[in-house]
Amino acid sequence: MRAFVSVALAFICSACVTTEPVQFHPTAEQQSLVRDGQPAIVSTQKSSIAILRPAARQFQVGGRPVFILAIYNRSSQPQNFRIANVSAIQQLNGTEAPLNVITYKQLVNEEQTRQAFRAIGTGLAAAGNSMSAAQAGYFHSNATVYGPGGTYNVTTTGYSPTAAAIAQSSANAQNAQMINATIEQGRANMTMLERAVIKDDTLLPGEWYGGQLHIQPLISQDGPMKLYSITVRIGADAHQFQISQGKGT
Repeated sequence: MRAFVSVALAFICSACVTTEPVQFHPTAEQQSLVRDGQPAIVSTQKSSIAILRPAARQFQVGGRPVFILAIYNRSSQPQNFRIANVSAIQQLNGTEAPLNVITYKQLVNEEQTRQAFRAIGTGLAAAGNSMSAAQAGYFHSNATVYGPGGTYNVTTTGYSPTAAAIAQSSANAQNAQMINATIEQGRANMTMLERAVIKDDTLLPGEWYGGQLHIQPLISQDGPMKLYSITVRIGADAHQFQISQGKGT
């Protein structure tokens, strides 16, 4: 019976929907594309072009939607792009709810907080290793001795400096490895954010620029479909993308 319940739960969990697809709905000035099997959309206006596509083939339910935004300055003058000029709005039962656009600085602050917690966890693990190593040199044993006078229980305790030194050396190596791995992971995450996330930029004439655009998780609502829009302003141009996300997409 227990095995049957385990199999049934595994089947139910495998059927749970943890991701959902995304679809764009182009206006007259826009064009739908497929890039490497993923939907994309191109918006062309007088002074700029904006291309948007999902960063993943499907988004996690309840997670942040992340898009790849590419922008092009087709004018003869420099054009300013500012994250503060990107907005997102979700349609909720006939009303509009603004969605936060997560800036590069906010993502860095989040990563720094995660690194602080990881450092605490690594420090606690290292302290545990060192405490275990400090006790490794001590030994304790019990034995039964049979003699003419009867049977005796003998307890032997002692300390081995060699065993303690070996244990401490191993703990030090493990701690150094854990600490280095934590530091390197933090550096790699910061480098990824620096390279991947879109930031404020002045586009020179004929210049392309782009990166990841992070949006706050969509607001829960009744029904499988979520509708929202992202507006990207480049200079005087405003590119608005209509998006649906969910099982009915």
